[in-house]
Parts: sequence; structure tokens; C-alpha cells
Amino acid sequence: MATLAILRPVRGSIPRIGMKLPLAASAFTSTYRRSFSSYLVTPTELQEALKKNPPSPISTDPRVIPLCAAWFLPNDAEGRTGLEVFRKQRIPKARFFDVDKVVDKRSPYPHMLPSAKDFAAAMSELGIRREDTVVVYDTKELGIFSAPRVGWTLRSFGHAKVHVLNNFRLWVDQGLPTESGEMYSVECCTYPIPEPDTAKVATFEDVREVAVDYNKEGAEGIQILDARSPGRFTGEEAEPREGLSSGHMPGAINLPFGAVLDPVTKAFLPAERLKEVFRSKGVDPQKPIISTCGSGVTAAVLETALQEAGIGSPESRKVYDGSWT
Repeated sequence: MATLAILRPVRGSIPRIGMKLPLAASAFTSTYRRSFSSYLVTPTELQEALKKNPPSPISTDPRVIPLCAAWFLPNDAEGRTGLEVFRKQRIPKARFFDVDKVVDKRSPYPHMLPSAKDFAAAMSELGIRREDTVVVYDTKELGIFSAPRVGWTLRSFGHAKVHVLNNFRLWVDQGLPTESGEMYSVECCTYPIPEPDTAKVATFEDVREVAVDYNKEGAEGIQILDARSPGRFTGEEAEPREGLSSGHMPGAINLPFGAVLDPVTKAFLPAERLKEVFRSKGVDPQKPIISTCGSGVTAAVLETALQEAGIGSPESRKVYDGSWT
């Protein structure tokens, strides 16, 4: 499969994609017992879970699978790629989710959510079963960057047991095991085609309506949080993608995603400090929130931080898919 050609499936294990599985009909809903107590997982918690329930190809029991979501901006100063750093250092037995390839192939915009069929095919080729616990993680270089987007993607397609590691930099600093080199083959499986949870996604029409209604009497008061840098937000810095103007939507609040991370470890701040960050920006927890960024990646960092801070409900928060692009 072209989207994940770097993974070499075991011969004779071509996945058969099944029929759609509605979220309500899934046996693996949010009531299913989770392996971790919270969405964010510490390195120690993940290491202990992997010792108890490793991603063995033999066992048919639900497994804990580390999923690397390493990704860098297209204008990265060092020319780094996610696959390159994955090969250099990763959690043992981790699998690689290509943020640039598991997308809507019909869209001209980067990182738009894939179709349910393509999502199921990607999960099948990664050898991830619907009942597996998936812990998504980032690069040690960036700390937290693209992993929340992949975590949000899995949740948007109803994968009940998904978490984000907080974070791989701390994993390495704490001397926990890593491996390097080319990837090994994984045995494909059949991941059922899910029904997407569209309530988690803000569309172009949604944000256009918010921008047009900004400051008008009777407007709903939906808040748009923009995770890009202040320079891109004000229009003083260029966008990393050629041909895009910078600036922001009317009424948007600039909250660079780095503000919700520890400046040294680049891990998420504790919940109480996250509340202070959002409060300092004037975010009203009683009003709906749409998170946005350049292409929909770091918007998910803000969404995760909002969840950890307990601001708003899952029903009142959305991520703008495609974002500024």
C-alpha cells in the first residue's frame, strides 16, 4: 500500500477490510477498560505497560502499541524528516504513522483527515487491531508537536483506547530502552471501517461563519484559538508553505502551542498551569472553542491541552481540519 510502503507486511497477510462499524455498535467504546488512567501517559507508565503487555504478533489479546508520529515542518532548518529520526532512535517495537501520507488523497490541502476506508487500511497495514491500546509519541527533538494530531485522528475514527506519551524526550532522558535501524515487518490485520465522529471536526464553512459573525449582535461567541507563532498570526512572518499569505481570522486568539508546553522538556504543563495559560488569554470555558493552526497539526496540541485543563466539553471543542492552509 502506497501510504505506508515503508512497512513490509508479512507475505500472505494482505488485510481484508471489513464493513463499516458504527461507533455505537462497537464493543470498544469509552466504557471499555483502559490501560492508563489518563489520556497523557508518562514514560514510566508506558514502560511498565509494555513490560506487562508487549505488542507480540503471537498473542491475540489486546496489546499496548507505541506509535511514532514524528513529523517536521516542510521548511525545517535542518531538513529533518519524521522517518529519518524514527530510524535513528525509537521506542522498541514502535510503528510509524506517516502524517503526510495517511490523509485525504483527494484534497489539495495537507493533513486533511483520510477517508474511513483509507484510515482502516492504514491501521490494518500497521498491524493495529481495534482493541489494542495505542500510545502515540513524538520526536525527542521537538518534544510535543505532531503526536496529538495523530491521537486526535484515531479518536475521530472511534479508536477507544488511544493515548499520547508525555513525552519521548523524557523517555530518552530517563534512560528507558530505545532501538534504531531499519524497521521490521509487521503482520497485517483486519481493521473494520469505522464511522467518523464529525462532531470533533470544524469545517471551512464553520470557521467562515464565525469570522463573518465576529462582533455582530447575536453571534454565538465561538472562540477560535490559533496555535501558530505570533509573527505568522500578525502577518509579519511568512508561512512555511510557499504561496500562502500569513495573518489570522477575525476575532481569533493567538495562543502559540509552545505556551502549553514546559520550556525545557517540551512536555505538556500540569493541568493547573494549563488553566492559567488559557485564563491569561481570555479563553471562556463556557463558550465553544475551535482550535486551528497552519494545517491542522498543532491545533491538536491546543485541543489536548484544553482537555487536560478541563476547559469545555468534548462536545464544545473542535479542531479545524486543514486550518490556515
